[in-house]
Amino acid sequence: MNLMDTVSKAMTTANVDASAAPLKIVEDATCTFCGCVCDDITLKVQADHILEAKNACVLGKAWFLNHHVEQRPVCTVDGQPATLEEGVQRAAEILTKARYPLVYGLSDTTCEAQRVAVSIADWIGGTVDTTTSVCHGPSGMAFQGVGEVTCTLGEVRNRGDLIIFWGGNPAESHPRHFTKYSLTPKGMFVPRGRKDRTAVLVDVRRTKSANAVDIFLQIKPRRDFEALWTLRALAKGLTLDAQTVEEETGVPLAAWQDLMDRMKRARFGVILFGMGLTMTRGKHLNSEAVLALTRDMNAYTRFVCKPMRGHGNVTGADNVVAWRTGFPFGVNLSRGFPRFNPGEYTSADMLARGEADAALIVASDPMANFSQAAREHLRRIPYIVLDPKETYTSRHAAVAFCTAVYGINVPGTVYRMDDVPIRLRPALPSRYPSDEEVLRRIERRIRQLLAIGVCPEKDGSGNHGRGN
Repeated sequence: MNLMDTVSKAMTTANVDASAAPLKIVEDATCTFCGCVCDDITLKVQADHILEAKNACVLGKAWFLNHHVEQRPVCTVDGQPATLEEGVQRAAEILTKARYPLVYGLSDTTCEAQRVAVSIADWIGGTVDTTTSVCHGPSGMAFQGVGEVTCTLGEVRNRGDLIIFWGGNPAESHPRHFTKYSLTPKGMFVPRGRKDRTAVLVDVRRTKSANAVDIFLQIKPRRDFEALWTLRALAKGLTLDAQTVEEETGVPLAAWQDLMDRMKRARFGVILFGMGLTMTRGKHLNSEAVLALTRDMNAYTRFVCKPMRGHGNVTGADNVVAWRTGFPFGVNLSRGFPRFNPGEYTSADMLARGEADAALIVASDPMANFSQAAREHLRRIPYIVLDPKETYTSRHAAVAFCTAVYGINVPGTVYRMDDVPIRLRPALPSRYPSDEEVLRRIERRIRQLLAIGVCPEKDGSGNHGRGN
């Protein structure tokens, strides 16, 4: 029998075994692909396969149905298979010997694992940063400077009658947002659903989302700040020069005035903004402008504003890091107390300047999206990776742990983009450990190496740093 016949026979046997396994239904499962964190998914599971994901969008179906058990060692050290204990020992040695270590990622794992990761950064006197620093970091800075008029997505669904999307494309990035929260669902105060709502999209180009809204305003690239301050001026009743406004924003003053009139007439207005606003020219000043505009509108009616978050638990990462340190991302703990300074303590910048000498990367792939200078420096230093799948980052890691997938294999807590915590209901067991388990083992070994007492019942608390 040749190799192909052997493989074919094995696959046939596996299919027979899978079809003979009992069918399991998992109700109210949670999709952790994007920030919507839809928790009304019904999964059909047989053996170690998910056969159907009812209610999931196209992205959610891909997340669930493409899940398969990785045939990888639980741990590799310098590219060679190793035991979990060996990997934990090497990881702890790397982090304790480092003078300026970095903990990065955290947006695609549970809050319980995030909490332990922050503790590790505290014990080793390192810097902890999340993927927020390369997406909605400017929003986090703006929240501290301006504040936030906020609500839950349930309130948007039940009350929102004017929905403004700014710098985002939910039709492709958050497919169920329209149907579950913001446009089509019938709510308590919008009983006719889409007919009771006016939808507006402000963006630099026409996307698929433009086909779903009533008004599309195409502004000039990198002119979000000018557009938002135009609306702020109109909200105050100031007189503006029509020619100047159109030259600066690319949209006629009459269109902005019409939008402002609609905003003042709304009973419950909502602004949902994406990275098209936060990561263009102005960055945190753009975010401050949209938050200040929302605050201004509350002199006339009820208005709220929320960022459209991408990763499944990036909102949870911001919350956990803020609980533990007082700041949402880019926090340095080397002096024994937290310091926050985006640009100095954010991962992409630290690596690009060649400052970090070791790193712990949790559920992230910076080798795929950081600058060339940052990637080159990351390859020069020893780093540890926790990830369910093999990535470019994990392939070059000094220590790589293959972990279970949160939401599919692992229970825990995640936060929806509106700061609502949701519990996970896993569908399948996994032979791989969770991120939390691996991180707790690393933390325990770090405390032993640093001669810090380990209390099992308090393991993971991380209340005091090394104070380098």
